[in-house]
Amino acid sequence: MSTLPHPRRAPRVAEIVLAFLAGAGTFVVVAVLAAWITSDALIVILAVPLVTTVVLVTKLIGIAYAVPIAMAGMLAYDWYHLTPTHPPGFPVWSNLVDLLVYLAVSVLIGELAAHATRQAQTAEVARAELADEQAALRRVATGVAEGVPAQKLLGAVAEEVGALLAVDATRIIRYEGDEIVNLTAWSRPGYDPAPYERSRLEGRSVAGDVLRTGRVARIDNYDDIEHRLKVTRGLGVKSVVGAPIIVAGELWGVMIVWSIADPLPPDTESRLIDFTELAATAIANLEARRQVERLLDEQAALRRVATLVARGGRSTEVVETVIREVGVLSGADLARLERYETDGTVTGVGVWSRDVDHQLSSGTRFVLQGPSIAALVRETRRPMRVDSFAGASGPIAQEAQGLGIQSSVGCPVIVQGRMWGVIAASTTGDAPFPPDTESKIGEFTELLATAISNLKAHADLEASRARIVETTDLARRRFERDLHDGAQQRLVSLGLELRGVEAAATPDLRARLTQISSGLDAVFNDLRELSRGIHPAILSEGGLDPALRALGRRSAVPVKLDVNVGERLAERVEVAAYYVVSEALTNTAKYAEATLVEIQVAIHDDVLELSIRDDGVGGADPARGSGLIGLTDRVEALGGRITITSPVGEGTSLHVELPLDVA
Repeated sequence: MSTLPHPRRAPRVAEIVLAFLAGAGTFVVVAVLAAWITSDALIVILAVPLVTTVVLVTKLIGIAYAVPIAMAGMLAYDWYHLTPTHPPGFPVWSNLVDLLVYLAVSVLIGELAAHATRQAQTAEVARAELADEQAALRRVATGVAEGVPAQKLLGAVAEEVGALLAVDATRIIRYEGDEIVNLTAWSRPGYDPAPYERSRLEGRSVAGDVLRTGRVARIDNYDDIEHRLKVTRGLGVKSVVGAPIIVAGELWGVMIVWSIADPLPPDTESRLIDFTELAATAIANLEARRQVERLLDEQAALRRVATLVARGGRSTEVVETVIREVGVLSGADLARLERYETDGTVTGVGVWSRDVDHQLSSGTRFVLQGPSIAALVRETRRPMRVDSFAGASGPIAQEAQGLGIQSSVGCPVIVQGRMWGVIAASTTGDAPFPPDTESKIGEFTELLATAISNLKAHADLEASRARIVETTDLARRRFERDLHDGAQQRLVSLGLELRGVEAAATPDLRARLTQISSGLDAVFNDLRELSRGIHPAILSEGGLDPALRALGRRSAVPVKLDVNVGERLAERVEVAAYYVVSEALTNTAKYAEATLVEIQVAIHDDVLELSIRDDGVGGADPARGSGLIGLTDRVEALGGRITITSPVGEGTSLHVELPLDVA
């Protein structure tokens, strides 16, 4: 630590009085000598000790005394030696006031000069201290940047702090529950406090105060503490300051400095904090931090993919997400997911690139000739890498050369024990992929394999649902056609025959036949209504708009209908929409106690949206049946979504989305 020597100063009033007496005394001494010496040579010689005295006083005592001494000496020389001279002896009262004023002015000038000098010295000391502190901080920061091991760097921090703050000892301590662990320590030469490794936090201590408050703490007199930390006993500790070390937002430890003599300066806390921040960085060194951040990024990416799979994301969305995450986390420029085909080729099913102008092929089938990640992985069933495509032949190698790819790394995607495909990352830079790239990609391939398996199961389930729904619809149409062409037509024929018999019958028999004919008409009407419920002819003939309006007219609850379709849709979409509305109206009539049902049907972004709301009692629960489960199966079989909201006392709302691009 750089310091400048400066004299100890007396209190201001005492300094003024002493400076005045020094000036007065100098005046008397020089006046007596000047009056006694008559030789000019001796007078000149007399000036030498006077000047020497002024210089020594300035250096050893202070300029506040030197200025009155110098000015009083010159005044005496002028008064008693230069013409006209005053008679020897003490000045008369008429001149005494002038002398006193002269001495007072000289004392004032001396005080002003002393004040200016002290300010300059203080500024210089502060500048030197700041320079030393900045230099120490730079040295520590350089160690952090260069990746110096944490233990070695902490020792350097303790030494820098001890030397800079001019304390007797420094310690860096880590908290572990209710114990403290001494990681490193420093002490000035000649002072060797007893070392320790671990101690319980008992009694009063700065370490305990910091742990309790999370802020800097100070104890300026350990003698007043009855129950102190065991490891502080016998160290002669007088004044202690501790600053918390915060790592990753958590209180990790404390840096402590102490003095065995005077209390530590008031700015010790603020200066110590600068070093605790660097110590925290040293503890979580840059490389470890990067590793943690990379791990967090990988885990976040895996969670994003897993969440997407769990909520039933579409296969294209899952594939795109996985490829993007693999490309970003591996530091690649391009990435591709490829599926192995049964004929020995491979097809790109998804791609990602940092530069949209340089993109790998997607949907293209490649023959596995020449060096490629796909060929090597298929052959070995293990992660592989290609460090150079220079001079290689084959379609994949030629594509890599065209895109400027220098190296690639990839991992197999194994689904239910079968080699399904490979995901590969490529770079156009000269630096190869880090050694841990395969393991990073491997975690995603495992998740991707699970996703593909789940998606396949989900696709199989959707296909099964679709087949069931389609089979049911076919059965409905066949049953409706059989009713219309068979039973209904026979009933019509029987009715006509009965009316012919009725015309030729006796009055009594005619009345009986009329009654039978009325019953037959009722059965026919019931059968017609039943056939409409199975598969309405109006839906097949007129489309969704007239079919829904017919449902509204037959509804037991008034319906407000708003249909904006304007064109015929795929039959499966129209049938699904029709039965959603039909089931909703049936449920409303049976359970809702509603007075109005509002139905809105419209097309938005290639999706048919149905919104059905009633003002009934609410409380509908799909888990209890009521036909809603069947509706859910029908909607999801088409790749659609259905949302049911039914708070008690607030009515029921259904929102259905059906994609129009249904095969």
